Amino acid sequence: MSLKRPKGIGSEYAGTLVVLEHVSNILKSNPLGDPHVRKLGVWLPPGYDHSGRKRYPVLYDLVGFTGSGLAHANWKPFGDNVPERAARLIHEKKMGPVIIVFPDCFTALGGNQYVNSSAIGSYADYLRHEIVPFVDREFRTLEGRDHRGCFGKSSGGYGSMIHGMKYPQTWGAIANHSGDAYFDFVYWHDWPNTLNELAKYRRPKRREGRQTLPRNRKLEAGLDDGRIKRFLQSVWKREKLTGKEGHAIMNLCMAATYDPDPRAPNGFRIPFNAETGEVIMKRWRNWRRHDPINLVERYRANLKSLRGIYIDCGWKDQYHIHYGSRLLSQRLAEAGIKHRYEEFDDDHSDIDYRMDVSLPFLVRSLL
Repeated sequence: MSLKRPKGIGSEYAGTLVVLEHVSNILKSNPLGDPHVRKLGVWLPPGYDHSGRKRYPVLYDLVGFTGSGLAHANWKPFGDNVPERAARLIHEKKMGPVIIVFPDCFTALGGNQYVNSSAIGSYADYLRHEIVPFVDREFRTLEGRDHRGCFGKSSGGYGSMIHGMKYPQTWGAIANHSGDAYFDFVYWHDWPNTLNELAKYRRPKRREGRQTLPRNRKLEAGLDDGRIKRFLQSVWKREKLTGKEGHAIMNLCMAATYDPDPRAPNGFRIPFNAETGEVIMKRWRNWRRHDPINLVERYRANLKSLRGIYIDCGWKDQYHIHYGSRLLSQRLAEAGIKHRYEEFDDDHSDIDYRMDVSLPFLVRSLL
């Protein structure tokens, strides 16, 4: 299908979006029962001729929490969607032609951090071992990691950063927009609200008056006493969640990502006692092991091998990610890792316009 004309350019420059169906062996029997047959969007730049020989660098769009790849190809008010943006940037000669891939990594927990988790599924392997080879077979990509990059915002920015750290054999350049970092700031402060939401599903329900609070070994170990399961069963039955419920399921998704345990109820543990709110340091240490600011030294050689690293964040980010972004940039610099870090006067929401900077950066890095 042809896309609608990007603002200010002719339809012949719009490129073509192809939507395929991919059957995944890796996602079969995933613990959440999510589909293993997924739609895969691939945007082909203007001038791509299926009978031609020219090959192109390729970028993978890792969307944020509650998103799915093809959502970035939807009509967007007051601005460009990703294919329209890319077409405009190419037409304005701000970047060369590139193929852009839109994988679907949505889950029943609302999203994905693009890592392998026994509680969610092996989404890092899904991307690297299934989607990348599939796209290279079906389209005229410039094969090899030196011509392949990934980018994303929020959870997608985190995923891009982690993939650059762990999988330099797959990715040659990354762009991280407002990606999760410095978990002590980003996640910790919202857990009281999550515990309040989960408390609505406590059994027995809390009553007014004198309280007796015996120690609960299960809750002290970060295990579910049933309230998490009841919360999830409730939200899975509804099409509309409140804002507080959305943040609660996001924190549970992070717990399933950073501290999975196949022996635990629901397949994961949480880092706070659901009744008292006391931090469980053993569990929180597992979260911190996934924090990008704590991984730079470990993956220093991998990061140095990348052809480009781009990071940015708004200094009004409502999730306080700008502090983590600054720490991450500082630690990269201290490790001698070349990267580009920018800040801008905005928050976490509706910042796709920042791709006008990151996409040309990535394409230049991959040529």
